[in-house]
Amino acid sequence: MNRGKLQRGVIIVPSALTLGNLFFGVWAIVSAARADFTTAAWLIVVAATADMLDGRVARVTRTGSRFGAELDSLVDAISFGVAPAFIIYHLFLADGAWSWTVAFFYVTATAIRLARFNIEQSGHAKVAFHGLPSPTAGMTLATFHPFSQTPFFQEHLSGLPWPSLIIGLMLVLGFLMMSHVLYPVVPKFGFRSWRGVLTFLSMVAVVVAVFTIPAMFFFPALLIYIIYGVAKALLLGFFERLPERDLLLDTEELDEADEELREIDYEELAPPRRLWFPQRRHRAGGTSPDE
Repeated sequence: MNRGKLQRGVIIVPSALTLGNLFFGVWAIVSAARADFTTAAWLIVVAATADMLDGRVARVTRTGSRFGAELDSLVDAISFGVAPAFIIYHLFLADGAWSWTVAFFYVTATAIRLARFNIEQSGHAKVAFHGLPSPTAGMTLATFHPFSQTPFFQEHLSGLPWPSLIIGLMLVLGFLMMSHVLYPVVPKFGFRSWRGVLTFLSMVAVVVAVFTIPAMFFFPALLIYIIYGVAKALLLGFFERLPERDLLLDTEELDEADEELREIDYEELAPPRRLWFPQRRHRAGGTSPDE
């Protein structure tokens, strides 16, 4: 009974995180409708965090299902498609008669990206994303407003034609989500190699920046990530270099902890079997058949 209740509780956790993602996405839409764009932006960031956790929890607990994958995609279409497009519409597109079609294109690209993801990569650990992930695109659009309220932006960047730039960015993000550009996943870290240590220190620096200067950090960092994927794809294409392996295979790189794990042959651990033959009784006045 206790194991059954525990299993049911574990299965509920990924779906609860997915529905939490939906809750924050809808809340972001409501906040944008009330012209509270800063709150809407951070709610989309929180939704992206819940989206990242639900897949990891499902894989770790082995409770992933087709239902969970479909639910996750439907929720992502709202939180990272409709909600960011709604924010940008109210900020830059509301005055034009047909400018809303840019938001429509972005939402369409998000839906196509998620549908392709379900077919190719859903439910498995990934080495790279096929196309720009929709949470990254959604957070990029949403966090522009908090970035635009920083003193650095007001002093150095406010003179640029941001309405046109953001519309162009929205179109680029839509194309990248539907593209074949490969984007790396969050790297694993460890303490047995310099690479693992540097990765750990980088992640610590990111966490510190997230909690200390979020408005200054998110939008530029997400742009760097987007540009990195495009630049890497262009360089590999220019030098006609192919990846060493297929990055779309649903295989997960072993981290330093996994390297110590190995398959155990339990036959080796079992005590040696002793061959035992029952002693046969001798018949009176005769011998055993073996003699």
